[in-house]
Amino acid sequence: QVQLVESGGGLVQAGGSLRLSCAASRSIFSINYIAWHRQAPGNQRELVASSTRYGDANYAASVKGRFTVSRDNAKNTVYLQMNSLKPEDTAVYYCTGGASWGQGTQVTVSS
Repeated sequence: QVQLVESGGGLVQAGGSLRLSCAASRSIFSINYIAWHRQAPGNQRELVASSTRYGDANYAASVKGRFTVSRDNAKNTVYLQMNSLKPEDTAVYYCTGGASWGQGTQVTVSS
């Protein structure tokens, strides 16, 4: 089972940016599909973005045009670049792949 560790969350003002990292314990090229989910208290879990090992990516309508997924195969790391952040982006963000979930990283966007 691959181990995934998220990092890069924090507190940011609306309109700001953050880059989340998902570090994997083995080659991410061997993992066909890696996705980012988020969940805030009282809300359903939301699929934010997904990507394949070949670079194809899809985004939820709520983040399209603001978030971008990228991969660095040499570092076994997937990134989620988040720009133009809004208060409604506040949530715990999880990296998923290879039937595994990371422990999440908190993103808080102030008004």
